[in-house]
Amino acid sequence: MTHEFKASSGSGYVLLLVLLLAQAGSIAGVIFFAPVLKILFGLIAVVVFICWFGFYMVHPNQGKVLQLFGRYAGTDRENGLRWANPLYAKKSVSLRVRNFESGRLKVNDANGNPIEIAAVIVWRVVDTAEAVFEVDDYENYVTIQSEAALRNLATSYPYEHDAEDDRLSLRSDSNTISQKLRDEVQDRLQKAGVDVLEARLSHLAYSPEIAQAMLQRQQASAVLAARRIIVQGAVGMVSDALEQLSTQGVIEMDAERKAAMVSNLLVVLCGDQVKPVINAGSLY
Repeated sequence: MTHEFKASSGSGYVLLLVLLLAQAGSIAGVIFFAPVLKILFGLIAVVVFICWFGFYMVHPNQGKVLQLFGRYAGTDRENGLRWANPLYAKKSVSLRVRNFESGRLKVNDANGNPIEIAAVIVWRVVDTAEAVFEVDDYENYVTIQSEAALRNLATSYPYEHDAEDDRLSLRSDSNTISQKLRDEVQDRLQKAGVDVLEARLSHLAYSPEIAQAMLQRQQASAVLAARRIIVQGAVGMVSDALEQLSTQGVIEMDAERKAAMVSNLLVVLCGDQVKPVINAGSLY
């Protein structure tokens, strides 16, 4: 692999003054000196003119990749007016932080449910040589590989937790899923000289054709979970009530009276709007 190294270049401000003086001197020599010297000064003027093409500008957070006849000659990251061999080919590479938002991809999660998912990837180039020479178009490479990583992630995890499944879910474990997405995208983009700063899901939903059915399923699961909590609390309250009645000697109850009291208390505690019937007389 081709890795970045510093190019051999110089400050353009000093060379600008030197070339101005050399250009003026060579033109004056061609005009005022003898014919034999005019040829020499003419050659100097041509060389100085060619040297003018060695100037280039490097902006902040930008790198210039230099090539000499197809061979990598280094990268210049020094800001300002710069000068290098005029025969160098120069390609600008932005080092700024950029973000890419994928489109809404329709994929199947680990349970086979069709979902829509999208993500935002924050990235920047850290090795200009790898970005230019290891891949054909590093920006397009980032786009395609990010979407491929997102698809692979979506098919590896379920949309939400199942009652009997302790795997990570896309909806409930967003921070962990985002970290796994970042690691997978970084692994794919490593060879392109790109550093992934952040990756987060920007959209996650069931596909429209099953959205209503899955919503009803979520509501049913929520109601079932709430009922389970209510029943557990009611059982605990009934147990405490019976224990306190027995400890404090408020009333002596046989097994059948305890069963009737437990039944009434559970109906009261677990029902939404229930008017219990309390037997104040004898069961016999």
